[in-house]
Amino acid sequence: MNSGNASAREMPRSTVSAAAAFVLACAALVLAGCGGGGGGGGGGGVAFPIVAPPTAIAPPPSGDDDAILASSTVAGLCAAPRGGINPETGLAYPDKAGTLTDEKRWVRGWIDETYLWYGEVPTTLKAADYATPVAYFNVLKTPLVTASGRAKDRFHYVYDTERYRQLSQNGVAPGYGMEFAFVRNSRPRDLRIAFIEPGSPAAGAGIARGAKVLEVDGIDVINGTNTTVINRGISPTTIGESHTFKLQEGSATRTVTLAAASVTRTPVQNVKSIDTGSGRVGYLLFNDHITTSEPQLIDAFNQFRQDGIQDLVLDMRYNGGGQLNIASRLATMVSSSTATSGKTFERLVFNDKNPFRLTPARSIIPFYGTSRTGAPLPRLGLSQVTVLAGPDTCSASESVVNSLRGIDVRVNLVGGATCGKPYGFSPQDNCGTSYFAIQFQGVNAKGFGDYGDGFVPDCTVADDFDHALGDPAEARLAAALAMRGGGACPASASAKALPGLEKSEAIEEQPYLLHRTPLREMRVLEAVPAPG
Repeated sequence: MNSGNASAREMPRSTVSAAAAFVLACAALVLAGCGGGGGGGGGGGVAFPIVAPPTAIAPPPSGDDDAILASSTVAGLCAAPRGGINPETGLAYPDKAGTLTDEKRWVRGWIDETYLWYGEVPTTLKAADYATPVAYFNVLKTPLVTASGRAKDRFHYVYDTERYRQLSQNGVAPGYGMEFAFVRNSRPRDLRIAFIEPGSPAAGAGIARGAKVLEVDGIDVINGTNTTVINRGISPTTIGESHTFKLQEGSATRTVTLAAASVTRTPVQNVKSIDTGSGRVGYLLFNDHITTSEPQLIDAFNQFRQDGIQDLVLDMRYNGGGQLNIASRLATMVSSSTATSGKTFERLVFNDKNPFRLTPARSIIPFYGTSRTGAPLPRLGLSQVTVLAGPDTCSASESVVNSLRGIDVRVNLVGGATCGKPYGFSPQDNCGTSYFAIQFQGVNAKGFGDYGDGFVPDCTVADDFDHALGDPAEARLAAALAMRGGGACPASASAKALPGLEKSEAIEEQPYLLHRTPLREMRVLEAVPAPG
């Protein structure tokens, strides 16, 4: 990846679910070692204990830098050891004086031990050909592709450890509280506002979904070539950092200056019950599988029960994933106790070395029937649900779809194909860099988890930026309501562009969210106790 060259040409497709598209996030966030490529990952704290292989491996012969060692034998041997106290543990950093060769040996050993496809990593790669451990890590992955020709592993990346700690623990990052989405990412570009976080600077400025970004700090977004300035404006890195945006809202334009703030996300929004000619339908927008979403989801489902809904539309078009325990509870609340009793929500499949020494029982995530506090979850008892989806529907969100299908709950997909990430990982720090490499695949109760190209929608509908999310006239929701009870996908729904959006032969089939950190496209697991 060459972020410098990319910024001088065209803005890349900006979703961190694709490897080549991490350029903007790297350039904007100035993440150390960001050359790790596209995120989509599965962090959020170390989920598994790192267990050294049971058999010690002898040191390599003198001069053999490519021999594979046990990662534990070279862990913490750093070219630039950190001093002081690790704020996460309260203990001194374990770093000791070492070399870049030691760090590369650690990377190679760790990949060989834990990477899901370790046997597919090319054996011809020479550590000496790569200047840094990160550059070496970037190529230590499978070169195979999916059935559609996409890279099988699009989720190999790194984070500066301290930066990652702050993001994962605080759950917030500098921003304006508005999510950007490219409808078209090559000139003439079409950059829209996808949604707004309540109480954010953007909400305070009265910005709403659908606004088109014309300029950032005086630079033309539609046809401009100075993408460095544009990137800096749409991806602030510090609290209080101010940037100016010229927006087109309907037929009017205005210029607004926003200061980045520490924005707290509201993962569940627009909860409502919609009366239709064939019954009452519940709707909710669900954007993040984060801890605060659990009580919000429970409140929403209690409301749906009180309202007596007969059907549910779950809008996860922008939900990149998060905690699998939240995904499990969401699926439980959709379905019935009869459907979930004794069933597996998701089973984690590791490489044949079983690197974390998990027993079969400990690799299973059940359908949780209670909240974190132990209270029974409300259930709708539905035999089918409609999910509004797209290329930003990723990881734990796809788990909801796959796992419900695994217990024969019908899941109707409306919108676009999902991102295709049935994988997860536990990041590992070494010498100040946290490495993320695929370590497990999730499969449902029927043993299915092969959706590396995403789930194909039953009804393809372009994202409609002319209507608010939750508006029954919004194209995807309108299609879902029209299809209720087995109706056909509306004939007009498959159009690539809707009225109000630019039409072009090269227009993107589905808009992508811009500047979403890898921490928001992931499968996160609660900590697994070390084997006894």
